[in-house]
Amino acid sequence: MSGEDNGIKLTDDQKSKRRSRSIAIAVTLFTLVVVFYIVTIVKMGPDILNRPL
Repeated sequence: MSGEDNGIKLTDDQKSKRRSRSIAIAVTLFTLVVVFYIVTIVKMGPDILNRPL
């Protein structure tokens, strides 16, 4: 343990591919959440707005 770093060194190309993959996963997840939200609202129907408060 003399301060040597034996970890994995990523090249710039690998870092950019990792970033692109992370962004793609984030966009896909966000889209899925929005779709689920819209489907839930549609299934509840317009009567959800006429409920007593």
